[in-house]
Amino acid sequence: MRCLFRTASLLRMAGILITLGTAFGSAAAADEVCKKLIATGNPEYPPFLWRDPDDESHLIGANADLMQSLSKEIGIPVEVKYIGPWGRVQEEAKLGRVDLLAGAFLTLPRFDYMDYFYPAFRETRTVIWVRKDSSLTYKKWKDLIGKRGITVINNSFGEDFDRYASESLKVATVPSLEQALTLLTLSRADYLIYEEDPGLAYIAKMNIQNLKPLLPPITNENLYLTISHKSPCNTPEMRGRIAKALYKLEKQNLMNKLVSSNIQLWRKQQAK
Repeated sequence: MRCLFRTASLLRMAGILITLGTAFGSAAAADEVCKKLIATGNPEYPPFLWRDPDDESHLIGANADLMQSLSKEIGIPVEVKYIGPWGRVQEEAKLGRVDLLAGAFLTLPRFDYMDYFYPAFRETRTVIWVRKDSSLTYKKWKDLIGKRGITVINNSFGEDFDRYASESLKVATVPSLEQALTLLTLSRADYLIYEEDPGLAYIAKMNIQNLKPLLPPITNENLYLTISHKSPCNTPEMRGRIAKALYKLEKQNLMNKLVSSNIQLWRKQQAK
């Protein structure tokens, strides 16, 4: 009987050791696979992200700078690459061809292909843009019913507004913010839905004089860092490291400084 108990104990101990060995082996394998993280995002999103005029294969901006601070915290290089328009960026995340999206609103469909890191690293507000001679009076979402709206394809403005727009509004989509702004100036749409800071940046870049934002904003939404479900770096250990690093950087109020410096950088580049 003692032999049986001793044998059972040894088997249990062996099982524990095998489990621990597998866990440590999996973590080591994950570190071996995850030598570098590829991050990307919306390339028409200054001061948060835009294409580097000195190397258009990469993105620069406040979110890109945040990724470099994150890289230092987790000890793994993070390359912020230009992948294409925002619609393609999301498709690449679904396929696992990029690891991180450096700036995404929270929507239910996106949970199907990526995990969100908390806390959010920035709050943004989305506004209605109209021509300065527009007669549109906006105070509530229902004021947009019957009007011709436009926005950028695959853009989201929060779960509640996305659902309302789908059910109640007429909103066409185009591939780029520049195209949307051009169509609005030409009266091909009554209003544009887009975030305030990037809208102001592109209006300045395009030297547009006849557009203005309307308040109140339609939404105030948080920007999150996300990781693709299919990323080889998406392991519990790596998610924990990234989450801890983001929490630390958020406590340092880093994004406010990065946004301010990148507003100045964008303006300087456009003045050339």
